[in-house]
Amino acid sequence: MARLIGFLLMVVVASSLGVVASQHQARKLYSAVERETQRARQLEVEWGQLQLEQSTWAAHARVEKLAREKLVMRPPQSGQIVAIEERP
Repeated sequence: MARLIGFLLMVVVASSLGVVASQHQARKLYSAVERETQRARQLEVEWGQLQLEQSTWAAHARVEKLAREKLVMRPPQSGQIVAIEERP
Protein backbone atom coordinates (compact mmCIF):
# COMPACT_ATOMS: atom_id res chain seq x y z
CA MET A 1 0.00 0.00 0.00
CA ALA A 2 2.87 2.36 0.81
CA ARG A 3 4.41 1.62 -2.58
CA LEU A 4 1.14 2.47 -4.32
CA ILE A 5 0.88 5.76 -2.43
CA GLY A 6 4.52 6.57 -3.26
CA PHE A 7 3.96 5.74 -6.93
CA LEU A 8 0.80 7.85 -7.08
CA LEU A 9 2.60 10.73 -5.35
CA MET A 10 5.40 10.55 -7.96
CA VAL A 11 2.80 10.52 -10.77
CA VAL A 12 1.08 13.59 -9.29
CA VAL A 13 4.40 15.44 -8.93
CA ALA A 14 5.45 14.51 -12.46
CA SER A 15 2.13 15.62 -13.95
CA SER A 16 2.29 18.86 -11.94
CA LEU A 17 5.74 19.57 -13.33
CA GLY A 18 4.43 18.80 -16.81
CA VAL A 19 1.59 21.29 -16.36
CA VAL A 20 3.97 23.98 -15.11
CA ALA A 21 6.36 23.36 -18.01
CA SER A 22 3.57 23.47 -20.60
CA GLN A 23 2.13 26.69 -19.12
CA HIS A 24 5.59 28.26 -19.20
CA GLN A 25 6.04 27.22 -22.83
CA ALA A 26 2.60 28.57 -23.73
CA ARG A 27 3.43 31.93 -22.13
CA LYS A 28 6.74 32.11 -23.97
CA LEU A 29 5.03 31.37 -27.28
CA TYR A 30 2.29 33.91 -26.61
CA SER A 31 4.93 36.52 -25.83
CA ALA A 32 6.73 35.70 -29.07
CA VAL A 33 3.49 36.01 -31.05
CA GLU A 34 2.80 39.41 -29.49
CA ARG A 35 6.31 40.62 -30.32
CA GLU A 36 5.97 39.49 -33.93
CA THR A 37 2.52 41.06 -34.21
CA GLN A 38 3.94 44.37 -32.98
CA ARG A 39 6.82 44.07 -35.45
CA ALA A 40 4.33 43.39 -38.26
CA ARG A 41 2.45 46.57 -37.33
CA GLN A 42 5.68 48.55 -37.34
CA LEU A 43 6.59 47.15 -40.75
CA GLU A 44 3.15 48.06 -42.12
CA VAL A 45 3.61 51.65 -40.92
CA GLU A 46 7.10 51.78 -42.43
CA TRP A 47 5.76 50.33 -45.72
CA GLY A 48 3.12 53.05 -45.88
CA GLN A 49 5.73 55.72 -45.24
CA LEU A 50 7.97 54.31 -47.95
CA GLN A 51 5.11 54.23 -50.45
CA LEU A 52 4.33 57.86 -49.67
CA GLU A 53 7.99 58.79 -50.05
CA GLN A 54 8.22 56.93 -53.36
CA SER A 55 5.16 58.70 -54.73
CA THR A 56 6.65 62.04 -53.66
CA TRP A 57 10.01 61.36 -55.32
CA ALA A 58 8.37 60.04 -58.49
CA ALA A 59 5.85 62.88 -58.87
CA HIS A 60 5.66 64.01 -62.50
CA ALA A 61 6.18 67.69 -61.69
CA ARG A 62 9.30 66.94 -59.63
CA VAL A 63 10.81 64.70 -62.31
CA GLU A 64 10.11 67.30 -64.99
CA LYS A 65 11.61 70.09 -62.88
CA LEU A 66 14.79 68.07 -62.26
CA ALA A 67 15.03 67.18 -65.95
CA ARG A 68 14.78 70.82 -66.96
CA GLU A 69 17.08 72.27 -64.27
CA LYS A 70 19.76 69.65 -63.62
CA LEU A 71 19.85 67.74 -66.91
CA VAL A 72 18.97 70.72 -69.10
CA MET A 73 16.37 68.68 -70.95
CA ARG A 74 13.50 70.12 -72.96
CA PRO A 75 10.55 68.71 -74.86
CA PRO A 76 11.30 67.83 -78.50
CA GLN A 77 10.24 70.19 -81.26
CA SER A 78 7.33 69.07 -83.42
CA GLY A 79 9.68 68.20 -86.28
CA GLN A 80 11.74 65.90 -84.06
CA ILE A 81 8.86 63.59 -83.11
CA VAL A 82 8.53 60.36 -85.09
CA ALA A 83 5.40 58.23 -84.63
CA ILE A 84 5.66 54.50 -85.20
CA GLU A 85 2.49 52.53 -85.76
CA GLU A 86 2.20 48.87 -84.91
CA ARG A 87 0.91 46.65 -87.70
CA PRO A 88 -1.46 43.79 -86.85
